Amino acid sequence: MALQCGIVGLPNVGKSTLFNCLSNAKAQSANFPFCTIEPNVGVITVPDERLNKLAELVHPAKIVPTTVEIVDIAGLVKGASRGEGLGNKFLANIRETDAIIHVLRCFDDDNITHVDGTVDPVRDKAVIDTELQLRDLETIESRIGKVAKMAAAGDRDAKVQYEVLKRYQEVLSHGKSARSVTLETKDEEKVAHDLFLLTNKPVLYVCNVDDESAATGNAYVEAVREAVKDENAEILVVAAQTESDIAELETYEERQMFLEEIGLKESGVNRLIKAAYKLLDLETFLTAGPKEVRAWTYRKGSKAPQCAGVIHTDFERGFIRAEIIKYEDYIHYGSEAAVKEAGKMHIEGKDYVFQDGDIVVFRFNV
Repeated sequence: MALQCGIVGLPNVGKSTLFNCLSNAKAQSANFPFCTIEPNVGVITVPDERLNKLAELVHPAKIVPTTVEIVDIAGLVKGASRGEGLGNKFLANIRETDAIIHVLRCFDDDNITHVDGTVDPVRDKAVIDTELQLRDLETIESRIGKVAKMAAAGDRDAKVQYEVLKRYQEVLSHGKSARSVTLETKDEEKVAHDLFLLTNKPVLYVCNVDDESAATGNAYVEAVREAVKDENAEILVVAAQTESDIAELETYEERQMFLEEIGLKESGVNRLIKAAYKLLDLETFLTAGPKEVRAWTYRKGSKAPQCAGVIHTDFERGFIRAEIIKYEDYIHYGSEAAVKEAGKMHIEGKDYVFQDGDIVVFRFNV
């Protein structure tokens, strides 16, 4: 499932450092703007403690986690919507992603130059928002004239499009993002989807802080919280340089000891990957057997046949039923046989909506 989160931000906010921590694909990281010219794509393993717990019971030959794709997009600058910097190319790269991880610099360091001379994450956020909004407004206004003529002529679909376009035009003109528009019908949702607006993508704000603020945050983080309080967006506090130091440690035990010393239970990288997975509206079902314990990605709300198709198209085409064990039941009883004996396995048909963590065996016939 090739869904991608794009990491965006102004130059020198720590995007590439963070990306390097996330991925084996090493983006160049340097103290000058535009050091990332082409977008780097990293296929990132999604941490899932359930796989290890199942493996302890099943003793499989291998464990296969699921993945998510992260794209490191070069830093935007003020005027990008008019082609400043490498703006047009960067905006096109953002358009191709499914969600946005917006990195904000929330630390002071005289050795790292800020493109605007001072540290102000709320101002930085506004710069990026404005550039994306201006590009979206350009998209809307290029379509609205043509659609207006068709709507006036009585075309029903054009009327729906026109109403949606006008609502987007209104909010974008007032400096708000397209995601603030509430869509009321399936037809309106389809119109919105087909527009591929940059500010309609779900967003996660990552506050990049210094080592001392990794566990508690700081005044910059609180300013960001206040600025985004009406956006229904999640904020994650990460110290990218600290994460880089953690990545250099060789063993799991060393990394956990380091985290405990700075007051964290889990690395920021792990939290960020999980948040990105959630941001893409993705969930995981599991399969467990002697060959492998494996995580599979599906879009939240998918029904059993579509999830079967994640494994193989034949599974979806010939779907008969899904035999479902809840993860908690499997851990409690200790084996598939014990779960069956306790009457905790559920037989589900084509209308069953999968739940995160379902352990499944599909029955099919082709």
